[in-house]
Amino acid sequence: MHWSPLYIIQKVIPYLAPNDTIKVLDIGSGVGTFCLAGAFYKPSVAFFGVEQRKKLITHAETARKKLGIPNARFIHGNFTQLNLNEFDHFYFYNSFFENLNGAEKIDNEIVYSNELYNYYSIYLYNQLEKMPVGTRVATYCSWGDEIPPCYQLAETHFDNLLKLWIKL
Repeated sequence: MHWSPLYIIQKVIPYLAPNDTIKVLDIGSGVGTFCLAGAFYKPSVAFFGVEQRKKLITHAETARKKLGIPNARFIHGNFTQLNLNEFDHFYFYNSFFENLNGAEKIDNEIVYSNELYNYYSIYLYNQLEKMPVGTRVATYCSWGDEIPPCYQLAETHFDNLLKLWIKL
């Protein structure tokens, strides 16, 4: 439920990594599934995952080392502490959703609240708005309220669960 299916990742990677000089950030990377698969499929592209839970970062790093994948990196922290301008494109599997009442939680390691959902969504919206023209975002299972209107919906797949955006 909380990890990206491989068929989604396979569809997203060519969109987010159209050339070899790209840095892709997975916001709320969990155990690193997206970054590890992306790094495997595109070994010349740098994949970064940011995750608040240290335990999940540890699992991601363990898998990365066992698989021998050098182009995936995991950052322990909140995405609001990062300079998003250091990245070119973004993957977002609605990692804020678990803050909503009644939503399935990964664990009880972090604080959840509706206010955090709103704060994170608005923060991401504002940061994406500042990104340069050509910035790409892939959202999976998202309502899209974190995407500013300066982004155009370029493609949708899998009954609109996967949306590919580009800043104009």
